[in-house]
Amino acid sequence: MRMKFNKSGQLLLVSAASIVAAGALSACATLTVDFVYVTSATAAGPNNYGEVDVFEVNSESGHMRQIPTSPFPSGGRNPVAEAVSSDHANLYVVNQDDNTIVQFIIGNDGKLYPHNTVNTPGIFPLAVSITGSNLYVADTFQPLATCSPAAPCSGSVASFPVGTNGNLGSPAVNSALSTTYWPLTVPGSPNNVVAPTAINAVPGGANVFVAAYDTTARTGYVFGFASSGGVLTPLNGGVPFPAGTHPSAIASDPSGTYLYVTDLVQGNILGFTINSGNLTPLSGSPYPAGGQPSAITIDAAGKFAVVANSQDSTLTTYAASGGSLTHIGTFATGLQPVAIGIDPSLNQYVYTANFLGNTVSGFQLDPNAGTLLNTQFSPFKSNTEPTAVAAIPHRGNS
Repeated sequence: MRMKFNKSGQLLLVSAASIVAAGALSACATLTVDFVYVTSATAAGPNNYGEVDVFEVNSESGHMRQIPTSPFPSGGRNPVAEAVSSDHANLYVVNQDDNTIVQFIIGNDGKLYPHNTVNTPGIFPLAVSITGSNLYVADTFQPLATCSPAAPCSGSVASFPVGTNGNLGSPAVNSALSTTYWPLTVPGSPNNVVAPTAINAVPGGANVFVAAYDTTARTGYVFGFASSGGVLTPLNGGVPFPAGTHPSAIASDPSGTYLYVTDLVQGNILGFTINSGNLTPLSGSPYPAGGQPSAITIDAAGKFAVVANSQDSTLTTYAASGGSLTHIGTFATGLQPVAIGIDPSLNQYVYTANFLGNTVSGFQLDPNAGTLLNTQFSPFKSNTEPTAVAAIPHRGNS
């Protein structure tokens, strides 16, 4: 939804000093703590581009309102994923139907300014993760002439260096194959079609993990890679780690010690300890979730995990201790949440993109109990079919 603000027909003459004072008062009065960016796959207009809604979040109530110039074009068709640079100065939006990643410079007021566009090596990118000076993207198909939706092949992962200005450089080279991507294939079953579903770069950048579904064997995997300067080396001799039936989302804790994967079909969460890049199942794993869990995130303190259950239209929160997850509670969202985030400023507010509800839900996270409370006037209207959510601290917060 595009919010419109009407200007008064009467012109008021004020001094320059009054303008400065009023601007300062307005900035403080908004108490904006974060800007939240929500991509939508469907947009009106001749170009059929996706859009990005920009919400500002009130630090006291958690109320979300779109900034006056929102939404912004996503720079391509069908945006499905997004990530923010480590300095919070750039937003990267993945447009699946164009095989592109669009870099936006983020203004101090939260506005987006398109700056650069790169193509992913493969076909139909669907997930992105960034840590330090590298951005990683998972493509649905490898860039082979024989790959298409009618004749699918396995997916791949690619790595882009992130420059000091936020620009993405040329993708890293896989010297073993002389390509700019790493294929997701199962040793011993090279003809199986493996579809990536999510990607996570562990804090610190030493490892990258890709959740995937083997459509031939109908089983789930996590592919692990060691990253050195963005160049990837398959872990475990290239053999993926078993991961349930149909992995749907993946996240690591802030320390980079634990990895969590949601299983869409089984309705649970698989937990692993990361040992020198290898994955060891946690005691008590898998942990029960709701119907068709579609997204997972860990709060900045590593105390809580929050899972979006797309079928149930709920969030489930868990206490995280030694990697193990203990159920806290389940809370209603808008219809079909598919993406989730936690505010980076206060580690206090939780947001979900509700695909069928065309809304964004907002919650306040209790830092002690891990329970969620609806923020003021939640859920909030978004554009049609929101797909992803990302947030940055408000750099100009008063």
